[in-house]
Amino acid sequence: MMQQYMKELEQEPFDAEEFVERLAWRTLAESKNGGDENDINPALLQESFVQAIKDLNLLHERQQKKCEKLEVAVREDEATFFQEIYNLLEQNKQAMETFQELDGKINHVATKVLHLGDQLDSVNGPRSRVVDALKLMIHVTEFLSEDSVLSPIFTRPELIDDAADIIQKLYLISQDLPPKFDIAKRKIERKYSDIEKALIEEFVMAMDNENLNRMKEIATVLSQFKGYSQCVDAYIDHSQVGCLSSKDVFVNFLTLCKYNNEIIQKVFSNPEQVMAKFVLNIYQLKLVEYIEQRLNSKLGTYSYLQTLYELYSKTNQLSNDLSVFNMGNDKNYLAKLTTNIFNKYINDYITMELKCLKDKCSSNLQKYYESKNHQKKQIQSGGFQDLRRDLQAVIGTRANINIAQIENYGGETFLSEELAITILQDTKHAFQRCQLLSKPTERAGNAAQILDRLINSLLVEHVDYAVEIGLQAVPVVEGAKNPPILYFFSVVHHSNNIIHLVEKQFMDLVVPLVENTPKHNDCLQKKKFVMEDTERKINTGLDRCLNAISTWVKLYLQTEQKKSDFKPESDDFDTVASPACKNVINYINSIIKEIRANLDGNNVTAILQELGIRLHRVIYDHMLQFQYNTAGAMVAICDLNEYRHCTKVLGPLVTELFETLHALCNLLLVKPENLQQVCSEDSLVKLDRAILHNFVQLRSDFKVQKQTILKV
Repeated sequence: MMQQYMKELEQEPFDAEEFVERLAWRTLAESKNGGDENDINPALLQESFVQAIKDLNLLHERQQKKCEKLEVAVREDEATFFQEIYNLLEQNKQAMETFQELDGKINHVATKVLHLGDQLDSVNGPRSRVVDALKLMIHVTEFLSEDSVLSPIFTRPELIDDAADIIQKLYLISQDLPPKFDIAKRKIERKYSDIEKALIEEFVMAMDNENLNRMKEIATVLSQFKGYSQCVDAYIDHSQVGCLSSKDVFVNFLTLCKYNNEIIQKVFSNPEQVMAKFVLNIYQLKLVEYIEQRLNSKLGTYSYLQTLYELYSKTNQLSNDLSVFNMGNDKNYLAKLTTNIFNKYINDYITMELKCLKDKCSSNLQKYYESKNHQKKQIQSGGFQDLRRDLQAVIGTRANINIAQIENYGGETFLSEELAITILQDTKHAFQRCQLLSKPTERAGNAAQILDRLINSLLVEHVDYAVEIGLQAVPVVEGAKNPPILYFFSVVHHSNNIIHLVEKQFMDLVVPLVENTPKHNDCLQKKKFVMEDTERKINTGLDRCLNAISTWVKLYLQTEQKKSDFKPESDDFDTVASPACKNVINYINSIIKEIRANLDGNNVTAILQELGIRLHRVIYDHMLQFQYNTAGAMVAICDLNEYRHCTKVLGPLVTELFETLHALCNLLLVKPENLQQVCSEDSLVKLDRAILHNFVQLRSDFKVQKQTILKV
């Protein structure tokens, strides 16, 4: 049992409650063998728990003794280890003292060695200088002698590095020689030049062989010569041969710079200056040559501007890509190079841009009108023309003849969104070129001029012209025979679409170029002035359209509506709307459909409401022209029901007006004794009593029932 307890107690984690449960379970399991499973023997369970407590106490005592033994052993080991550590510390202390003593002796010996080295240098230095001076004097005598034979060091190619070192020193010495040594001085200078030239040639050979170590050695030697820049030039010229033969010159330039930058860093002692000169040579020689070649070819103005924009963009991108290389402290170095290259091309840029834009816009407009077989005409507008039009309409209506001579061009609006997109695309490119090619101080002014060209070409010459044509084409209604066909709503639709496109381009392209400048307000005012003028003309055209609609409805009802419609002689009739009403409803529905198809936003709501108000006035006035008997009142109410159904979509105000008119029509139908009650209803109680009396007087029984009716 002890072993069983040990296994359970050593489990991780140990749970005392679980241990007791297992003990109880085992005891109960033994007591149930052969007996009833529901019987529990508490005595046996108590005995088992008491025995387990005794076993655990015994186990505890045993474990306690083991712990005490282990603690004693650990304390003994601890004392042993403390002693060993103490001995090691003592040994370490002795070793440190020995090391310090040894370090002191080494320092002492090193001091003596340095002192000895200084003494040797003090003796050897003058001796070496004397030896070098002697060698130089020997070489000087060679140049002083009339004999042209020099020592092998100046004639053997493999000794050119030594010869370069000597000739460089001789050259410096010769600069201080008096005039009587001019002959020797000239000989030294010639040899100096010959060795310098030979070094450069060998540098180029090493460059061809991609021998970077030899290139670095020669560059280091030549750095002491006055012709060191020739070595750099030779490297640059040799490495840039054929760089313009690539299809994409700018990509080739970048690749060339990346490749040579690594070589320059390894070969030259002043890589920043060499790299700056390498890039300078690309910009001022290679790039200038390429740009002149591209721009001096026979290009049209538009192609020239596009090519210039492309070259400037790619040059700027190249400058951005090259900015990662170290070329000195001037952060604007590449920008200055770019500006110097393109200055002569962009000085007259805006003149060419405006001329090109004007020509393209004029050409596109001309092609469009030619495709429509239309010759633009001078449109006369204003107060006199409007007065003349109104007088023609009045005379034509009274005389029943057509004297207005309105031309509607077969419904052609003379507006093209495709043409507008083409012009806007051209101006978009112009604004993009303006942003890149304009000088910072001139950018806003140039953008304002391009905007002026856009407004004049698209809004004035195209949109405003089409609105004027559409305005003149709004028909003058002179009779009820044919309902007016209105194309002006289509003009408004296309005009709004084009104006929205212009607004978008203004916000996307113009504003970023002119914001925070005085030109910003000028551009806003210019655009606002033109658009407000166009909007005024559109409003005039819409008003004319509504007048034409309401006038035709008025004339048609006057012509087609018969008195017998509202005062039939017999009661044998159909209670349906009159034919005149149905025809008017059909026409109005077509107009509503067209308005909704061509207008948007608040314009739809406003125009439909105004249309409803004018229709209400026409129908109201029309109904006052008749007398109504009971059957006729039923017909009138049927007409009003049709009008109400048709005008529900024209807004709540119009709906209310026709509801009130319908309530007024009820006055024509009710019995005289019920008129007082009907007039007191909510729909009529707020109306002027004169309006009520006017409608009541339309009753056919008014004279007979006058006394009763007048009580209303």
